[in-house]
Amino acid sequence: MMHLSDVWSGLLGSLAEVIAIGGPVVVLLLALSVVSAATVLYKFWQFRRAGVGRHRRVKLALAAYERGDCKTAEALLSDSQSYLVAPVKRALRGGTADDASAVSDRCDSEAEALFLRLETGLGFLDMVAQLAPLIGLFGTVLGMIEAFQGLQSAGTSVDPTVLAGGIWVALLTTAAGLAVAMPVAAVHGWLSGAVERDRVFANTALRQAFAPDADCGAQHTPREAA
Repeated sequence: MMHLSDVWSGLLGSLAEVIAIGGPVVVLLLALSVVSAATVLYKFWQFRRAGVGRHRRVKLALAAYERGDCKTAEALLSDSQSYLVAPVKRALRGGTADDASAVSDRCDSEAEALFLRLETGLGFLDMVAQLAPLIGLFGTVLGMIEAFQGLQSAGTSVDPTVLAGGIWVALLTTAAGLAVAMPVAAVHGWLSGAVERDRVFANTALRQAFAPDADCGAQHTPREAA
């Protein structure tokens, strides 16, 4: 039975071999993959802690508000772990007819500031997803140039196996670039989609708070929800 230390030593040996073959381009891609992995783990933790996509109590609070049950709405919001509670609470408290527009603008800006925090780091993941294949391709081009320079130096005594070996080594960097880019692109797409769904939900929730259903609107006055 192989010990964990043997497995770890084998992995390190394989990694060192890949770095030796791929050169600086593979080192750069490995560095990007490590930073990307750390960013992804942080974003997952941040999204879970903020309750992204988990707004059940906020929805129930808005439904209670439209029924005219403002105390239940306030209690549900107090129990919610959603990061959107603060702007929704402010929206439910409303304001006078004269400053309703200002309150609406402030709620929108507060919600947008929360989304900006969630989107921090997504730009980096998007950059890695787009740049990693290009870095790998750049390494392949450099490797092909080196392979054909060796072919030219060999003159008439060309060994096809040497050329084939140079080509697969060159293609290694493209494979490494794609291996970094594909999972990063998938995670970036999922995280961006989650933020966009929450942005749509927040916009709908705030509009619902400021303009309840027509059948229920008469049950509220601007300060009732306070």
